[in-house]
Amino acid sequence: MERDEKKVCCIFGAGDFEAEELSLPENRYIIAADGGIYHLRRLGITPDMLLGDFDSSEYDPSFGNVVRHPAVKNDTDTFLAVEEGMKMGMTEFLIYGATGGRRLEHTIANIQMLSYFSRRGASVRLIGKSETVTAITASGERKKIVFKSGMKGYVSVFASGSDAKGVTIKGLKYELEDAVLSAEYPLGVSNEFIGKESEISLTDGALIILWH
Repeated sequence: MERDEKKVCCIFGAGDFEAEELSLPENRYIIAADGGIYHLRRLGITPDMLLGDFDSSEYDPSFGNVVRHPAVKNDTDTFLAVEEGMKMGMTEFLIYGATGGRRLEHTIANIQMLSYFSRRGASVRLIGKSETVTAITASGERKKIVFKSGMKGYVSVFASGSDAKGVTIKGLKYELEDAVLSAEYPLGVSNEFIGKESEISLTDGALIILWH
């Protein structure tokens, strides 16, 4: 595949994902991360790549594009799938089946990797049953995420790693101006959309943002 930053990399993991139908971007590249192949089969979608150590699905050598990893490794299959997409030049990632499931540690690992890839110029979103999770990072220059008007529900903001500085929240029920959030104190939990365009930004550090 040629390098194409315009393609959206859609990755399917083995976590909770029960949608009976799914609308994916037209310009997508689909990776099944090990057990994520079962979600795709249920939806009648054929992936472009099958990747994993195949501890949660069967290895299918007849599939045209298989990237096989050893079971003993430092990275999760989902992490490796994002790296494969980045090697191909993609910078936008939608990951389905990345939360829930039988193993909480994989959900934590998937959330933890968000800031890692954000610092490398990628936008990664985990899409669960009803929630979406992403990260924004900054190092001296203000970075932000913007939500369009009409959004409903709850949105929570958590510092990841060291203190997040210059945190500013506009257009939500509870606003914040140039604050410092600590990973030890969940000040940003359970804010609310109020129908207005809103944004969350920071100047230094990392924020994990979850909405549903």
